[in-house]
Amino acid sequence: MKYFKLEDNLFDITERYPQTLPVFISNGFTQLADEEKRSTFGRALQLNIAIMMRQIDQDSFILALEGSINGSNSEKRDENTVYVKGLLPCPVRLPLQETFDEVIGIKAAQGIKIKAELKAASMGLDWIKEEVAKANDISQLDDIYISAGFDMFFDKEYFGRFIETKEFSDPIGWDSINKDFHNDYINLKDPHNRYGIIAVVSAVFLVNSEVLDGRPVPQSWKELLDPMYKRSVSLPVSDFDLFNAILLTIDNNYGRDAVRALGRNMLTSLHPAQMVKSDRQKTNKPAITIMPYFFTKMVKEGSVMKAIWPKDGAIISPIFMIGKNSNNQHIKEIADIVASEKVATILAHQGLFPSLHPNIDNRLPEGATFLWLGWDYIEAHDLNSKFAECNAAFNENPYVEIQKI
Repeated sequence: MKYFKLEDNLFDITERYPQTLPVFISNGFTQLADEEKRSTFGRALQLNIAIMMRQIDQDSFILALEGSINGSNSEKRDENTVYVKGLLPCPVRLPLQETFDEVIGIKAAQGIKIKAELKAASMGLDWIKEEVAKANDISQLDDIYISAGFDMFFDKEYFGRFIETKEFSDPIGWDSINKDFHNDYINLKDPHNRYGIIAVVSAVFLVNSEVLDGRPVPQSWKELLDPMYKRSVSLPVSDFDLFNAILLTIDNNYGRDAVRALGRNMLTSLHPAQMVKSDRQKTNKPAITIMPYFFTKMVKEGSVMKAIWPKDGAIISPIFMIGKNSNNQHIKEIADIVASEKVATILAHQGLFPSLHPNIDNRLPEGATFLWLGWDYIEAHDLNSKFAECNAAFNENPYVEIQKI
């Protein structure tokens, strides 16, 4: 490191090299955006401690800082190094990180370096989006990206343009996908082999029987839209990937008035960890909460909360993986590890994120199905425009009578 030391504090680094500020901020050090906090918070925190606190890959982060100082976002890549970047689902981030760390050690002994920057999904996608939006060509991007998020992968401002030129594609080597996702109801395999999907986040209902106050338990998304549930539903609005998937899927399957009805029925927005404890709230108790399937397992036995898998299917937000079409033979090898049965087992059994791996038993409830936008819908629409339209309709919040859905 020729510009700074690991023992230097964040204020001194950003004071000498203000061009490093965007790198710090995009990696979660948002306090540095405020001058007063940069002076106080920044002086109190050494770089090595900051890296440890955020669980950031030290080498990759230092390269990014030095790259910003040098006026370049890219670094020289070699054919024996694979660069991986993305978000891991919070409930399984630690076991997945341990698995990747094992792989990194094994591959290092074989002369293959893996530089992985894998953060918790709660960190959000902005740090990756900024990098991709600024990239002038594929050489400035990593080799493999993993995350949920329709907009980042399909929007031409981000990966869409590199998918269109076939510089990125589906790197997964399965001959088929899990029968839960390839049947009469659904097919998640991209027919054009552009996008790989390793697993999905499933949105289901958690119902508080006491707050229902005699109303029937909704068994489907269609029933959930009934006016009897006005101001009774909690939705994961802050989880943009899942929330946008919910809005688009409702719009596609049941129409724009159904999106308005969902907005009318919303009482509050809660994080899933709050949702499972919502029965203890003194006010604004939701009768129905929409949440990832994993969090329903946090409900205590004997609770008034009951999990419901919608009869018309759990709405899903896919966890995508794309990889460079490159001469680097190791990219496919590392992608196969990410898509391995071991990783799939962690996702499906520890995280309850149903996997597309063909050999995995996802242990779904009997009769469980999924609602998915579909590749034809994705091909036919500008998803960001649809997000904006659906959000506007959702926020109208009028009394809406659904006639035909």
